[in-house]
Parts: sequence; C-alpha cells; structure tokens
Amino acid sequence: MYDKSPYVRISEDAADCRVGWNEIGAAIRARLTGRKAKVCVECYPGTFIPSLVQSLSAELLPDQVLVADSCYLSPPEIEAKFKQFITDDPVFGRMNSITLDEFFDASKVAESRARLACEGLCLVIGTGASLLVDEWDILIYADLARWEIQQRYRRGEIGNLGINNREDRASLKYKRGFFLDWRVADRLKTKLLPQIDFLLDCNNPQIPKMISGADLHKGLDIAVQRPFRVVPFFDPGPWGGHWMESIFDLPRNKPNYAWCFDCVPEENSLLLGFGKHRVEIPALDLVLIESRRLLGEIVEKAFGAEFPIRFDLLDTMGGGNLSLQVHPRASYIREAFGMSYTQDESYYLLDAGKDASVYLGLRESTDPEEMMRKLAEAAVSSNPEFDVEAFVNKFPVRKHDHILIPAGTVHCSGRDSMVLEISATPYIFTFKLWDWGRMDLDGTPRPLHVTDGAANICRERRERWVAGQLMNYVEPIASGPHWREERTGLHALEFIETRRHWFTGPVEHHTQGNLNVLNLVQGDCAIVESPTNSFEPFEVHYAETFIIPAAVGPYSIRPAESHSPKEFATIKAFVRPSIAGS
Repeated sequence: MYDKSPYVRISEDAADCRVGWNEIGAAIRARLTGRKAKVCVECYPGTFIPSLVQSLSAELLPDQVLVADSCYLSPPEIEAKFKQFITDDPVFGRMNSITLDEFFDASKVAESRARLACEGLCLVIGTGASLLVDEWDILIYADLARWEIQQRYRRGEIGNLGINNREDRASLKYKRGFFLDWRVADRLKTKLLPQIDFLLDCNNPQIPKMISGADLHKGLDIAVQRPFRVVPFFDPGPWGGHWMESIFDLPRNKPNYAWCFDCVPEENSLLLGFGKHRVEIPALDLVLIESRRLLGEIVEKAFGAEFPIRFDLLDTMGGGNLSLQVHPRASYIREAFGMSYTQDESYYLLDAGKDASVYLGLRESTDPEEMMRKLAEAAVSSNPEFDVEAFVNKFPVRKHDHILIPAGTVHCSGRDSMVLEISATPYIFTFKLWDWGRMDLDGTPRPLHVTDGAANICRERRERWVAGQLMNYVEPIASGPHWREERTGLHALEFIETRRHWFTGPVEHHTQGNLNVLNLVQGDCAIVESPTNSFEPFEVHYAETFIIPAAVGPYSIRPAESHSPKEFATIKAFVRPSIAGS
C-alpha cells in the first residue's frame, strides 16, 4: 500500500495546469499587452535550456533572444574563482555565501543590456536571466527537482553551471551542485518565487507543465496547513537489499535498493494536484517560501529556511554491511566545511533478520592509534583487509530497536536489517573509514576519509557507555485508554527528540508550534485527522514518512479500521525547543 506518488490536492480544475507547449505558449501570449515586452525565464541549473529556447521561441516568435550563459565568465575563470569552495576532495567542498551574479562578466552584461533596449519582444532565458534585465513584463521560473538533476548527471546529459564538465563522474558533478550551483540558485529563487507570473515544471521534457504564480502560492499555502508527504525516491547501492523491492512493490530492474529518501525536502519533490494533472516542484520551494509556518518560529530562528530533520530508509535485507563511518563533531564541520550543524542520527529497526546487528562504538580493549593505523593501511592496500570486530562493538538488533548515534560515534548498520534512519539533515558529511574492500556499483573505489574520521572519533564511547546510553534508551512518558507514549531518544547530545506511540485507538498530538516528522512503523494504514476539521483526513500506510507542519497545531492519529485489536505504532521526531531556542 506504500504510495510512491503522493500529492497535495490543490484544485479539481485541470485547466489550472497548462500541459504542452501549445497551451503554455497561449497562456504566455494572453498575458502580453503588445509586441514590445520582455519575457524573462529564470532557470534552475540543470534545465535543458537549448530545448526551452527552441520551444518558447516557436510559440512566442521573439524579435530577440538572450541566453544568460552568453554573459558568464569563461569556464577557466569560473573554475579559478570558486576553486577554494569546491576543493580537490572527491566528496567534500565548503559552504559559502556566493551569489549568482558572481558568475557573470560585467562587460558582457552591459553589452547585452544595451541590445535589449531595442523595440520588439525580447526573450531572456537561462540561469541568471533575471539578473540581466532591470524589469520584465512576464517572469517565468523554470523549476527542476534535485533528484531529476542527479539522473541527468548520471546519464551524462548535463554538466555544472558555467563549466564544461558534462563527462565528469556524476559524484563530482553532484558535489559541485551541492556546494555551489544549488546554493546560488536557491538564494535567487527565494527572492523571485514571490514575484513570478508562471512556474514551469521542467522535470519531464516531453510533457512540460505550467501553472500561474498565484496557483503555486495557493498550493504552498494549502500544503503548509495540513499533513503531507514528499515524493520518495529509491536508489541502489553496493550494500543494498531487497526488502523495499518486495514490500513497496518496486521495479525489478535494479540490482538492489539500498536507499529510500522519503523525507529529504532539499532533494525530494512535492506534487501539486490540479484535476488529473500533477505538477512537480522541489519540496525545497515550500521550505524557502513558507519556512515560518512549516518549521515554526523557534526552529526557523535556529536553522533559517532549512529543514533540519531527515527520515530515510536503509535496506540491507539480503545485502551487505554499510560502510564503517563516523560523522563530524559540530566544531569540526563548522571549521572545515562552513556548516553550522552536524549529522547526529539514529537507526530505528523497521525489520530485522535473525542475525541482524549494528556496529557501534569502540571496544573496551581498543587502542585507537592501532585502529587508525590499520585503517590507513587498508585504505591504500591493493588487497585491503581490516578486522572490524577486533576494534568496534557488534550488537545484535531486532525489530523496533532504536539505536542512537550522536556525531563522533563509530557506527555501521549490519546486513539483514531494514533501518529507518532519523537524523539531522546535512547528510553529505559522512567520513567513511572502511568499506569492506568493495567497489561502488560503477566499479570505482568508494572514497574513504580516514584522516578526517580519526580527528572526529569520540574515543571514550566504548562498549559499556554505548550499551547503557545508546542502545534502546526507552523511557515511558504517558498513557491513555488506547495508547502509550515512550521517549526513545535521541541522546542528550543531539538536538532531535523522538517519541514512539503505541495505539489501538485515537491518539491526540499537538505540534506546539514545532515541525513534526513521523513514520508509521507498525500497522497497515492509519488516519491523521484535525479536531477542528481544518484539513481533510489524511491516510498513511506502513513505513511511510509524513510531515506535520508547525502551523497545523492539534491533530490525532488512529488506526484506519475502527476497534482494530492490532497495535499500531508511530515514531515522531521534532527539534527540542530548548536546543532550538539556544
């Protein structure tokens, strides 16, 4: 029953969504008042701009077309200018405050603006197009989800902003996108979305769709006042398993499914429903434009327009161990990468085989220097070997266990586990220490960061401390006629609080002005309802992650079947108010 294409219903009128270039062109032309006009199409990096130019030119018949990248600095100049933020590391760069105007050559911009002063209809298009005109008659934002961008990287269809690297490895293009392209585009997007006349959905080049700016904001307004889900995406990996393939009825055309990203709004899509049509926008648009109502005041104050909680699924059922890894401590990630918070996380066991396990913390007898020396030797060896269990604890785990992993703790989920990973959002910052000597799916070695890892391992987190502090630290909180509530973590060192509710009848919840993220970890189907009927009943299925915006306030969750004797369970995460407030 897992819904792989959830959407937010905005309108029953399919005509609110224009589909195909004929309808899109007609809507734009209807907004023009004459032939002397500037139509500005701002594009998110990764859109197929030559195709957009061709299609829109055929519809609008402009007298002049200006493509933004003709005014960029040269690729070598762009490479040199931003090298300090991209770095030579294969995975990590550095966060920054770069803006899109820094990609432009001032003399080329001046020349282009002079040409735009002529009579007639001008089409200005591309990433940064809005920076080339002082004013426009129509502003269109051509949007694209990050997951689709990643697929285009992998297929070799696109490179990064302003440089000629289309043939580079997808992982290197992703890194540059993460640290540079998407950051500059998001800063500009935040300013432009409130002003746009139209939003163009460019995720499927064969079926372009367009809605008005007013309908976009209507959609965001509706989404932020009700429960919703983002569109999950699935990806194979060298350790991936087959649980999701079966339970979620996924296509059998992949070697495995390692990840399901079902609540990473920075990369997931949000579908808006207009009659029979679905318009795909980045879920990040909601975060950027409605951060106060989505996150709540205290969370927005602490994190800005960033969604600080991530839920994803890690499948090793019939697969292998994840990499042995550690996440950077807060001071290290700030100083080394310019990131303001780190990836504290936890593993919630949705399911587990009989021999399922987790590697967590150092053994009491471990000599950290010896461990790091052997890890460094293995990292450069042509026949790498490393005895993980000689240095790292291995604990058996079972279904519904909750394993806490504050940053600085060595950890790894073992094979035959189905993990709901609950964590802070900056997930790219993982130091892999050991990957069992295997290759990535493309046949290349997976990058290791042993030196960075050595600087971040909390050496005092050994077996007795880990067993007492991080393994199933469950505390009863409250109970009622049909329910009981437990605190299951996260650790006091982490800013995310998690609560588990077991229930056979309705359970009352309240956001308390704070973002809530939940997953139905037991039970086939549950219903989320508003006591004031402020939103329609919302159906969730087993293993689905759903978001309750801070603006929702009170809500309840109950089994879909009344008087069901079966016990259901949800796990809920939110930012601890005391930590957010500080």
